[in-house]
Parts: sequence; C-alpha cells; structure tokens
Amino acid sequence: MKRILIVGGANGIGLAIAHELASRPETEKIYIIDRAEVAPEYMSPLFESVIFDLRSSDYSLFGRFHDVDGLVITAGFGQLNLFENVNEDYIVSSFEVNTIGPIRIIKRFYDRLLSDSVDFKCGVMVSIAGFMSSPFLSVYGGTKAALKIFIESVNVELEKGGSINRILNVSPGSIKGTSFNNGRTDLSQTLVLARQIVEHLESKDDLFIPQYDEVFKTVLARYQADFREEGRHSYDYKLNSGRVK
Repeated sequence: MKRILIVGGANGIGLAIAHELASRPETEKIYIIDRAEVAPEYMSPLFESVIFDLRSSDYSLFGRFHDVDGLVITAGFGQLNLFENVNEDYIVSSFEVNTIGPIRIIKRFYDRLLSDSVDFKCGVMVSIAGFMSSPFLSVYGGTKAALKIFIESVNVELEKGGSINRILNVSPGSIKGTSFNNGRTDLSQTLVLARQIVEHLESKDDLFIPQYDEVFKTVLARYQADFREEGRHSYDYKLNSGRVK
C-alpha cells in the first residue's frame, strides 16, 4: 500500500496502524480522517489529518481520496452500561458511527473493491461483541453484529463478481491502549496488534480475530453450545472485572 486512508486514525488502534504503515518504505501518504486532529506528538511527515464527523449527512468529502489503494476504518465507540441506562441519542449515534458510517464509506470505494484489475486493501474494525450476546454492551454489540453480517455478505458478492479484493473483518476483544470506553491512547500497547492487522490486510484475509486460539475459540464454542448461559457468564465477568463504572 502506498496511499492509505484511515478513518478513525487520530487515536487508538487506528493511530497505531498509521504508524506501522508510516514505518514502511513503500508508503507515500496516509490520510487520517477523524473528528479530532492527530495530536502533535503523534504526527508523522506522511500524515495528513482531516476533520470529519461520521454523524454528518454529507459524505462528499470522501471523493477527495480517489487515489488511495488502501482503506482502513477503525472509527467507533462504545460504553459499558446496562441498556436501561443508555439514552436514545446514544443509540442513534452508535449506529451512525459504528455501522452506517463504515457502510457508506465502503460504498464510495466499492468500484475499486469490485474491480478485477485494481489491488485495493480494505479493513474494518468490528468486534468480538458482534459474534455473540454481550451484556453491558448491548447497543455496541448490535452495531457490530450488523457490520459483521454486512461484511460477510459483501465479501461473497466480491468473490462471485470476480474480484480478488476482500474486506477484512478485524474482531478483537478488549484492547489495551485505546480510547474505547474512555481509555487513553498508548502506542506501546497497540503496535503489535497493528502490525498483525496490516499483515492480514496484505494477505487479503476476510477475518482476523486476535487471540482466537488462546481465548475466543473456546468462548465462541461455549456461545454456540448455550448462548443463554454464555450471556450470563459474560454479564458476571464484566461485572467482576472492574470495567463497569
């Protein structure tokens, strides 16, 4: 990848991916779109920081980036909270940013993804919460489940359409060193994962679940065996983890 667009790259795993790509000699330019600018201490000469809120109705801005050969979408947010405590504005914003925004962006680059002659890399940060019930993250999990099914469906369409390109679904659990759930960016904790994500992008994989063998293979098996009991286990785990405020 020479010219890459990262949506949500001003902090967290998006910023770590930007720095990983900036370290590669073939990279020429990295556009970072976020509702906040990249902090001065995290800037690179290869970065161009662009302010944009995914809750906007006008996505014409993305027409400026017709020359990119890579698209990474890491924008998204969630908050550990019981559904009874979230308001309707949070519900609407969650779907606008976590689901509708990524789908609208992919639509604007879909001709490149569908091409049988253009090598276009595309990856989206989804979540393991999109694969199973996730108490305290019910709305977030709903936004990610919708995104997961969208990506799986479109990847079949790409394959049947003759394209070699795929959308990579990156579905981790909790990631340390990001701003999710009011955390703080710490690149020292995210660069290894960022490197792994880039490697999967370059391989045109369609799914990457970090720590799958170590953790989530067993979790997903438990969920398939009894989704109700695994939901109860998830509820108690979060409650006892100290992450719920």
